[in-house]
Amino acid sequence: MSSAPSVSARRVSALELVAVLVGGLLGTTLRLLIDLALAHDLDEFALSTLLVNTLGAFALGLLVAALWPRVPGWVRAGLGPGILGSFTTFSALAVSVVALGQAGDLVGAVLTVVLSIGLGMLAAWSGLTLGARLGVTGGGGRQAPESKDVDR
Repeated sequence: MSSAPSVSARRVSALELVAVLVGGLLGTTLRLLIDLALAHDLDEFALSTLLVNTLGAFALGLLVAALWPRVPGWVRAGLGPGILGSFTTFSALAVSVVALGQAGDLVGAVLTVVLSIGLGMLAAWSGLTLGARLGVTGGGGRQAPESKDVDR
């Protein structure tokens, strides 16, 4: 049995909620800007969705490995569920795949799924690997106190 509290057993601080709210605004805005810069029709390959999901997987892997042990819970909440949770999206991937399939572009639909999963996994692994290296050399291994001490 684990000694760490479950997510549902821990109270979320007001600071964590604000961090997720502000992070969500930033992530969503960044996502919109990339969608506008790499615009496409609904039945075309969505490079913007592939790009943001791959970048998001890399960034989350990097942050988890390099920063998570040393930053307070509100920072983790703002960066993870806040910025990166609103920046990346499974629903955009699903809509893109279905639209490509309905338009008769089965190769594009399958390619979108394969590239999204493959590049996402590779990006997450790369981020975790790089983050672990940066975490070892960058912070001396110091860890933040338990979240209940630093979150409030």
